[in-house]
Amino acid sequence: MDVLSTALTLLLVMDPLGNIPNFMAALKGVPEARRSRIILRECLFALGILLAVFAGGRGFMAAFHLSSEALRISGGIMLFLIAIRMIFPSHGLDRPEQPEEEPFIVPLATPLIAGPSLIATIMILAGNPANPRAGILIAIVSSWLLSTLILLSAPFFSRILRRRGLMAVERLMGMLLIVVAVQMFMDGLHLPSGVPGQG
Repeated sequence: MDVLSTALTLLLVMDPLGNIPNFMAALKGVPEARRSRIILRECLFALGILLAVFAGGRGFMAAFHLSSEALRISGGIMLFLIAIRMIFPSHGLDRPEQPEEEPFIVPLATPLIAGPSLIATIMILAGNPANPRAGILIAIVSSWLLSTLILLSAPFFSRILRRRGLMAVERLMGMLLIVVAVQMFMDGLHLPSGVPGQG
């Protein structure tokens, strides 16, 4: 995957528009003047988590001697499952509890931004030796930056799109992610067999 495709995939998994209702609910008791600073702070915490995963992802994958095709096939399956949950969300089951005081790291930085799905995606991308590390890093920072800008504009998007509009956009992003997942799966099936770290 090139940098643009990787960045778009990560942005779809981050799902910033789908997270707007959660952010608005979590910050409901926070003075409006502080909300932007809190969102920016939490996004920076999330970036730190993602960069830590990126730094250790390749070593973790190499330790298990996973092949490139295994990474792509498993990544395609995982992204497909994420997309299905975006299109058919299980309401009330995966919503984090809303804090009674100002949120700090949990639940905004993680799991809403740097959640298990995004962490696993970055680990798979970073663990594949066919993916240049510089390109993955650029994709992580680019997708994070766009996600941060969207979340900082949460009140605007919430007023314009409202809840039904946000749900429709999330489903559209889920359908796009399905296409990416299928392509990643097919790429894995066509890769020549090989195990990294044994050459």
